[in-house]
Amino acid sequence: MSVRVLVVEDEELSAQAHADYVRRTAGFEVAGVARSAAEASRLLRSTPVDLVLLDMNLPDGHGLALLQGMRSEGFLCDVIAVTAARDLEVVKRAVSQGVVLYLLKPFTYAGFRTKLDQYADYRRRLTDEAQGSVGQEDVDRMLGVLRSPAQPVSLPKGMSADTLREVTQVLRDGTGRSASEVAAAVGTSRVTARRYLEYLAGEQVLERSVRYGGSGRPEVEYRRTT
Repeated sequence: MSVRVLVVEDEELSAQAHADYVRRTAGFEVAGVARSAAEASRLLRSTPVDLVLLDMNLPDGHGLALLQGMRSEGFLCDVIAVTAARDLEVVKRAVSQGVVLYLLKPFTYAGFRTKLDQYADYRRRLTDEAQGSVGQEDVDRMLGVLRSPAQPVSLPKGMSADTLREVTQVLRDGTGRSASEVAAAVGTSRVTARRYLEYLAGEQVLERSVRYGGSGRPEVEYRRTT
């Protein structure tokens, strides 16, 4: 049976991208997409949900306040934080309120899939141990799947995670940009920018289109997938 996932994300493009990522991952299905805490609460009351992908910055409150409300209402579904919030206090509070994994934006589909695969492995181990009581080794083995660091997603040789993050941020608003425009924004060469853009397009984070206009040759434009 597929894991039913509620995506809670205020940015439209990000919400659509995360939902698409869930659909691409075997064993998971989208139960709903909420753009606010209030909408998430309504969906939780009306739709079966196993896992919440929770952004922390919502238009009507903090993600941790939504999580606290979920628990007080008896919703025991698991939660993975999917957020740009890097504040240590937010991370500590998220863990104390039962967030099982924490995924920092921006990320590629490969990084997203790694977290869902970790979570799926954890659920499988729970199912395997469902009969009878468990011992200390059984508990350590189940929790170890979540607590042990996942294998890092390796980038192609010569590519930097910091530069990849900067390129992704430039295109975050959904506006289409050429390699030259991204290069100018990031402060790198056009060739380097294009390499990162093509990598992200291959990961289906970006989509390509042809831009016409002016007296020059048509150029490739990149934008966030929708």
